[in-house]
Amino acid sequence: MRTTVGIIGAGPAGLLLARLLRRAGVDCVVLEARDREYVERRQRAALLEQGAVDVLRACGAADRLDREGVRHDGFELRHRGRRHRFGVAALTGGRANTLYPQTEIVKDLIALVTADGTPLLFDSPVTAVEGLDGDRPVLRYTRDGGEETLECSYVAGCDGSFGAARRALLATGAARLHERGYPYAWLGVFADAPPASDELILSGHERGFALHSMRSPEVSRHYLQVPAGTAPEDWPDDRIWAELDARLAVPGSPLHHGPVTAKSVIPLRGQVVEPMRYGRLLLAGDAAHLVPPTGAKGLNLAFADVVTMARGLAHRRRTGSTALLDRYSELCLRRVWQVQEFSHAMTLLLHAAPDTDAATDAYEHRLRTARLDRLTAPTAAAAEFAENYAGLPMDAPLI
Repeated sequence: MRTTVGIIGAGPAGLLLARLLRRAGVDCVVLEARDREYVERRQRAALLEQGAVDVLRACGAADRLDREGVRHDGFELRHRGRRHRFGVAALTGGRANTLYPQTEIVKDLIALVTADGTPLLFDSPVTAVEGLDGDRPVLRYTRDGGEETLECSYVAGCDGSFGAARRALLATGAARLHERGYPYAWLGVFADAPPASDELILSGHERGFALHSMRSPEVSRHYLQVPAGTAPEDWPDDRIWAELDARLAVPGSPLHHGPVTAKSVIPLRGQVVEPMRYGRLLLAGDAAHLVPPTGAKGLNLAFADVVTMARGLAHRRRTGSTALLDRYSELCLRRVWQVQEFSHAMTLLLHAAPDTDAATDAYEHRLRTARLDRLTAPTAAAAEFAENYAGLPMDAPLI
């Protein structure tokens, strides 16, 4: 096969890119290693920035999102045993976040991409990315037990941090992986229990971070800070609820308990591949960067990447100029590092530092408390935090 853009990965980034390119008249093929059922069931959270919602609307992918998404004008911050409503929309001129599961975004985009007639090949893992220095790179992939090839003008690597695209770019020696780990992880929990609030509840407790969110009117999603390397089996249901109550519950606002239906441990780390482009290969989303999940920025950052990429490819088709594509990495990395800094600062703010002596721990907790006190008052720090939480500007695709 031949195409203009070979897209590796049918996650939200790869699917949105395919939709944007189709509307711009740029042909593409999407290769996905997993089967469709797996992709459509892959569980991920999704708190969408206003810019991400606007992009989905602009490309006709927000019908269900507008009906079923839950608008968040802010969130609740709990510390010192009290509730503090953080009004993000009020501090940002009305910009809001929307809770809409990533699994549903993927289903919506798969339906649209398929209806567009864009080739979307599941069960087709890419085994090699070749010819990046030339004008026609080649993707080698397996399908139905045999090897096939896709020749293209550009390769969009949207296949995650362990995918073929990142490996191929780093193998050139022309890029560097910047990385930072954290000495704690998140225990993620689904529970058949009504949510205590429609909006997120965050806690910077001295025992550690905790988060409460809704997945549906009957299902709650919780996260607990746990030591790195913790196994889910270390946390029976009664221990989970006891710790959630200790970190999140305040007088007059108890959590609703219920059966825990799933639990997993999520490591926290930050990664950036720099530059995000080599030759005809451009990385987007987790293939290019990972952010700690504290600020809920991963999916939004991926969407910003593919909007920038689609604009460059559409500009090339219209004018023959590669000027925008040549600046792809530069333009994306400006946003990436701003988001990394915010997510890192938010992570340190809300998580208890492990493995410290009692005096140091008390000192660090009081520093975090002082910062949280500034955020819950009408200060410049609160306004800046709200701007970053709501999301940096994401230009709608002019294609």
